[in-house]
Amino acid sequence: MSRAEAGDAVPDAPAPMQGDPEQAGPEPAVPEAPAFVHTPYDGSRQAFAIALAPLDLDEWIEPDPHLARHLAEREALLDQRREVVFREEASSRDAQREALWLIVDHVVVRWPAIYRLEGRRLTVVPTDRSFDLDDEGEAPLAIAGRIVPDDLLILTRGEAGYRLTAAVLCFPSAWSLAERFGQTLDGLHEAVPGYQAKLSRVMNRIFENLKVDQPVWRVNWSIYPDDALHHPESKERPRDWFADPDDPAPEAFVRVERQTLRRMPASGDMLFTVRIHVDPFSAFRRHPQGRELAASLREQILALDPDQLAYKALTEHRDAVADALERIARGG
Repeated sequence: MSRAEAGDAVPDAPAPMQGDPEQAGPEPAVPEAPAFVHTPYDGSRQAFAIALAPLDLDEWIEPDPHLARHLAEREALLDQRREVVFREEASSRDAQREALWLIVDHVVVRWPAIYRLEGRRLTVVPTDRSFDLDDEGEAPLAIAGRIVPDDLLILTRGEAGYRLTAAVLCFPSAWSLAERFGQTLDGLHEAVPGYQAKLSRVMNRIFENLKVDQPVWRVNWSIYPDDALHHPESKERPRDWFADPDDPAPEAFVRVERQTLRRMPASGDMLFTVRIHVDPFSAFRRHPQGRELAASLREQILALDPDQLAYKALTEHRDAVADALERIARGG
């Protein structure tokens, strides 16, 4: 239910959970960053399936040793390309504030070695950056986008269904925020093969029925020619990416999106997060299950229909990418 339907104003953000150092136990360090943290192409799920799973909120945000570098890039994008990576409707400020404090409350408890809260200021230890969480001169979601590596999108229920009303999207996967902002779920997903025919009703039902205490997550994959995180180009535009179309392996990367979805308790709005993981094809050769993973990714690519191949920008490169993965799978 939306704020307007509920008829209730969103209350002031609750006081953040400071945590008790004497009771919290050892502070978890920033975890290692192994290759292939998530492998949605391992045969456990089909491409273009919604495949939502229950989310353990202890694992909601995933910092890793790349955190400082990723946050520096996010801050630069917000400062220098704000119109590309941030959009908001004025009416979304209460929901943005709620999202910010949900994130702050989580990270200071789950990752106290990384995030330090003093009153209403949060310090990100690896970057030594401190943020005024009540800064009237900055949108709350933009503040949140500077402290976690995830992109953050808020969707609000309206007459036509849920609609994108605020977003910080620094690391899109061939997705233009300027083109998509303000659209409904159906509009946001109109280019996804099979969405209108098969997935639209399911997706809208999920958004209508998801409970506050039922957060979910999913992962998907794509193939890119580099490890850049910021890819704002539209999927509708041609992408002839590989310099040597006959042998893309030396410059090919597997890009995985880890997505989470939860309903915020005060506003009823949906908070959607996206975390990007990128690994080079060469990492398959160093991974204990690399040959098996390469083989399963190849099988998924070969199983894509023409529309799905076009959506993943693999129409021209499918066979070359599949051949490169086959060589890796055979130990070459």
